[in-house]
Amino acid sequence: MELWFSEAHTPNVKLSIKVDKQLYSGQSDFQRIDVFESKEFGRFLTLDGYMMLTEKDEFIYHEMITHVPMAVHPSAKKILVIGAGDGGVIRELTRYAGVECIDMVEIDSLVVDVCKKYLPKTACRFDDERVHLYFEDGLRFVRSKKQEYDVIIVDSTDPFGPGEGLFTKEFYGNCYKALKEDGIMVNQHESPFYESDAEACLRAHKRIVESFPISRVYQAHIPTYPSGHWLFGFASKKYHPVHDFDGVAWKMLGLQTKYYTPKLHAGAFSLPAYVENLLRQAEM
Repeated sequence: MELWFSEAHTPNVKLSIKVDKQLYSGQSDFQRIDVFESKEFGRFLTLDGYMMLTEKDEFIYHEMITHVPMAVHPSAKKILVIGAGDGGVIRELTRYAGVECIDMVEIDSLVVDVCKKYLPKTACRFDDERVHLYFEDGLRFVRSKKQEYDVIIVDSTDPFGPGEGLFTKEFYGNCYKALKEDGIMVNQHESPFYESDAEACLRAHKRIVESFPISRVYQAHIPTYPSGHWLFGFASKKYHPVHDFDGVAWKMLGLQTKYYTPKLHAGAFSLPAYVENLLRQAEM
């Protein structure tokens, strides 16, 4: 008997991965958590039946959501991470010697526990002394912060269930207040390809545009996410993601990456025409 994991991307499209075995299945106070093992993608994590990461392609997502803002901000020292229970963003951030403090807010402590046990490739740097974990609602946490962070990385689930509040105008407005005068926020922005995903992307972009003076979108190609074409939002009080980006300075840090490069950084903000047309609706 063969075991397959299937996720519906639309009512007419599914992603299916042949599973060797299920390593974990549990229900937290917030969501169902599953970890599977497969030949093609290694171990992978799902929440409520939706793909969160696979060992084979997680580096794309985590490098792009982390290194893009870090390469633009010239001296980011205090970082807020919301979500990111799998630890991939933390792993990438702790590679920066100049970072002094990383506050991570995750609503579901069980996600972190499960990832530490079953996904050690991503959940490998939670013990870094600069990392401070808070298990609470990110929306509530950020409300009380004022001009405190250089960078905020919102590594949330999709805009429903536990992650729904992280796509609201109130949340983005609170992130703006929590950032210093030259602060940057990035978030996962969904996919522009399928209609329902594109609508969620458009809603998020509209709310960010209303909250930040600089708002841009960039892309990456992640095989196990819907359509494989994924967007990230870049919002800033001061820095433009391309004009204020110093690729030479970033290269001098000596960080080794598998996906992100300074050339790719600039190119990632050059979007296909259909995506530009979609985003323009939110900017009118």
